Amino acid sequence: MHTVDRIGIAAPLERVFEIASDVERWPTFLPHYRWVRMLERRESGGVVEMAAWRPFGFFRYPTWWVSEMEVAPERHEVRYRHIRGITKRMDVVWRLTAREADVEVTIVHEWAGPSWPLMGRLAANLVIGPVFIHTIATRTLLGVKREAEAQCPAS
Repeated sequence: MHTVDRIGIAAPLERVFEIASDVERWPTFLPHYRWVRMLERRESGGVVEMAAWRPFGFFRYPTWWVSEMEVAPERHEVRYRHIRGITKRMDVVWRLTAREADVEVTIVHEWAGPSWPLMGRLAANLVIGPVFIHTIATRTLLGVKREAEAQCPAS
């Protein structure tokens, strides 16, 4: 499974990176995040537990995962390796790139799927990736954009 989500954000690169990498603050401006907890702090990241809602009309489906998180400010990247939850062994990278008028934020998710015999890859490619991961990533990018642009209005 391979998903790519991206958005342009009209705010300074360093500010967007700060918002994107300060995951413990996400639930304060991302209403679909139920919680984010740093389980273990390290110099360049740590182990983070995240939980979000995936809405289906009036119904909200709960999602949950634990990741090793690596923050690389010099590369403007945040990397995750899911270590618990249905998406165990998923690799995620957030890349921020300054452009002339804005900052492009790209999230790439790569995963072989759950270790379910015969159905793991199919479930990842047909349901988990496009229905859950893409939807949550899109909402997250839109929320980061709203937060960054509200903090740094265009002059």
